[in-house]
Amino acid sequence: MTYPKIRKAVFPAAGLGTRFLPATKSIPKEMLCLVDKPLIQYGVEEAVAAGCTEIIIVTGRDKAAMEDHFDSSPELEYTLEAKNKQALLDAVRSVSKLAKIIYTRQSQPLGLGHAVLMAKEVVGDEPFCVLLPDDIVDSKVSCMKQMVEAFYETQSSILASEVIEGPAISAYGVLDCLPVPDNPRLLEVKGMVEKPKFEDAPSPNAIIGRYILTPRIFDMIEKVKPGAGGELQLTDAIKALLQYEKVYGFHYEGKRHDAGDKLGFLKATVELGLKRDDLGPPFREWLKSFPI
Repeated sequence: MTYPKIRKAVFPAAGLGTRFLPATKSIPKEMLCLVDKPLIQYGVEEAVAAGCTEIIIVTGRDKAAMEDHFDSSPELEYTLEAKNKQALLDAVRSVSKLAKIIYTRQSQPLGLGHAVLMAKEVVGDEPFCVLLPDDIVDSKVSCMKQMVEAFYETQSSILASEVIEGPAISAYGVLDCLPVPDNPRLLEVKGMVEKPKFEDAPSPNAIIGRYILTPRIFDMIEKVKPGAGGELQLTDAIKALLQYEKVYGFHYEGKRHDAGDKLGFLKATVELGLKRDDLGPPFREWLKSFPI
């Protein structure tokens, strides 16, 4: 089967963000900024760079700030134009023109699989991307664009994967997989284990927050049994999908920052700040002088 081009990207964004309390008591975690850009904007820009034209954000309570962010702001634009702040005006306008943004609600936090299922009616019978806003991938070529190209080659679901050495692998879903001889970046998935003990991990290939999924995944999510807390796990649905289709892991080029963790968020802020032409040089000099 040859699938159509990928046009849609799903962003699960209904979580409570408890790891960043008290900040996330009033601000959605996805709107926390790395330097001067919210987490979710990094992901949306990555999806757009991969050719996506429709962004589906799965929201929950108290997430209106995301809708405001991607909407136009006539009052702000008028003020910036009146003050002749063209660079800021262009930046503000570009956000509202990134893509068509569609919102759907996940009324209860019933797992990642359930969040993806909430996008079923909007996605329809097409392959689609899933991006978790917590994972920021800094790369010359958009991580999702790399994955889209792999999807067109394989016509199969693709899971972004990173090699994690040592006991830290226990924090991830882990692939049971075989290398693909003709493509060193691809891994043929035979199974997967959610957060195994280090000694039980089938490989060092961890799943990170980037997926391309075929539309059959929705049927699989609807059929899998809920796990702990009544949650529907996406990994369970992907394992079920393996009965019908091939699934591949993909080693992307780029550096991932776990911005869903406080320490990872701080590291990402420093590294992305240092790469900025306007902030990098003075920031680097300040860091050199900082007493450690």
